[in-house]
Amino acid sequence: MSNVSRLLVLLLLALTTACVQQPTREASGRFVERELQMEGTTYRYQVFVPSARAGGRHPPVILFLHGSGERGSDNQKQTEVGLGPYLRKHLPDFPAIVVMPQSPEGQSWEGVTARMALATLDASQREFDGDKHRIVLTGLSRGGYGVYELALMEPLRFAALVPVCGGITQPPGVPEHLQVEGVALAPDPFAAAAQRLQHLPMWLFHGADDATVTPDQSRHMAEALRRVGADVRYSELAGVGHAVWDPAYAMPELWQWVFAQRR
Repeated sequence: MSNVSRLLVLLLLALTTACVQQPTREASGRFVERELQMEGTTYRYQVFVPSARAGGRHPPVILFLHGSGERGSDNQKQTEVGLGPYLRKHLPDFPAIVVMPQSPEGQSWEGVTARMALATLDASQREFDGDKHRIVLTGLSRGGYGVYELALMEPLRFAALVPVCGGITQPPGVPEHLQVEGVALAPDPFAAAAQRLQHLPMWLFHGADDATVTPDQSRHMAEALRRVGADVRYSELAGVGHAVWDPAYAMPELWQWVFAQRR
């Protein structure tokens, strides 16, 4: 066989292999593990990367903050409650990059933990070429508090916020410290947060029967946002307790709204 013939055969094989492998590579989104060094500590986090078909060239980016029960260092628990289970049901068609940092045990989304979460967002947006104008911040329970905390730290970073069963002030039924530090000293923390975040579209969710973080937290916040003319939606789900994240993240209208937001 001549050199030209060999070259043609090899080229044909390469093209055939590419055609066979390409659909597999693009058929489904996937979770990947990453880590970063910050202030002398190694933090591990997960990133959901959408398929090329679903996400397109510059996918939107979602930063997800988990709740108290998912804290730790295993880099898994934060994918098992809330948004992670929904993503696993929609691997082929979910169109966004989702960044999922893990808070260390005993920490809240403030201080160095908040800065770590923002650093994972920066790293993931760069690595996977996410759209910096379509970054949405969401979180549940303690992570819902974190949504307000991080947004107050970086008010121009996000296109929209989705706090799920979150709040601003310490709930009476939670013994562990839980409040938004960025407005904790204000005479009216809800009004102070609303004043500083009024430019951000928000969709708040809460279960009407939530006995852990009671729905008055989201009611007060929604009302404070309405008073300053903010673009706010509030969904309080009847008959639902603290785990409102399952019906909230399963709502198609939420994702239509999320992906329509642009900074």
